[in-house]
Amino acid sequence: MPELPEVESARAVIERSGLGREIVDVDDADTWVCRPHRPGQIRDALLGRTLVAAHRRGKSMWCDTGDNGPELGIHLGMSGKIVIADADGGEVDGGDYWEGRRQAGDYRWSRFALSFADGGRLILVDPRRLGRVRLDPPVEALGPDAATITPAQFRAALAFGTAPVKARLLDQEALAGVGNLLADQILWAARLNPGRRVDKLTDDDVQRLLRATRSAVRAAIAGGGVHTLKVIPYRKTGGHCPRDGAPMAMSTVGGRTSWWCSVEQAL
Repeated sequence: MPELPEVESARAVIERSGLGREIVDVDDADTWVCRPHRPGQIRDALLGRTLVAAHRRGKSMWCDTGDNGPELGIHLGMSGKIVIADADGGEVDGGDYWEGRRQAGDYRWSRFALSFADGGRLILVDPRRLGRVRLDPPVEALGPDAATITPAQFRAALAFGTAPVKARLLDQEALAGVGNLLADQILWAARLNPGRRVDKLTDDDVQRLLRATRSAVRAAIAGGGVHTLKVIPYRKTGGHCPRDGAPMAMSTVGGRTSWWCSVEQAL
C-alpha cells in the first residue's frame, strides 16, 4: 500500500497545485469511501471554500479549509493516487504508481472529486476502492512521523515491550509512516533480523535503525516511492541479497510477509 513517501508525494501535489482554488462542486457519492458521511454531507461542508494547507503525518493526509472550515482527510488506501486536472487537459499526480492506466484523463476509478471555479478538479483515483475521505479525521493517536522523528522519540518508540522489531516499526501509534516494504529496507540497511525482539536491541542497533529509517525515507521520496528502494526487487523466491549475494530468507513477522538477508541478518 502507499507508505509515507507515496503519501508525501500526494500531499506535495495538493500543496503545489490544489490550494487557493474555490470549490464549486464535490462528488462524495461513494458511501464506502466517504463513510460515515451521507452523500452530500462533505459537499455541503466544502462548497465555496478553498484548501489552504496540506498536511501529512505518517500515511495520513489532511487539508485545512478556509473560513474556519473543517479539515478534509484523504487516505490513499492500498492503491490511491491524487490527480489534479486542469481545464486545458493538463494534470499532475502523486501517490501510488498506477498499473493498467491507459493515458492521461483515465479516471475510471475516481472515488471522490473536488471541482474548482477555474474548471480544474482534484480527484482521488483508487482502483481497489480502499481509500477513505472524511471530515475532521482523527490523527491524534498516530505516533511521531518517520520523516521527522527525533532520536529521543525513536528510542522511546523501541523502548517498551518484547515485540519483534519489525512489528514495532509497523506500529503506527509508535512510529507513523512505515509500511511493510519500507520496514524491510530499513532492517536490511541496518543488518537486523525482523524477528529481533525490541528489548534485545543494543544502543548501536537503535542508532543504525534510526540512520536507516532516515536514509530509506529520503531515498524513497527522491526516487518516487518505496518500490525504488535497493532491496525491494530482491524480495522474491530465488532472490539474493544485493549486498553480499546470499539467498534472501522469507517468513511472516508481525503478521506481514518479511524478507531479509540469510547471512547478514541472521537472528
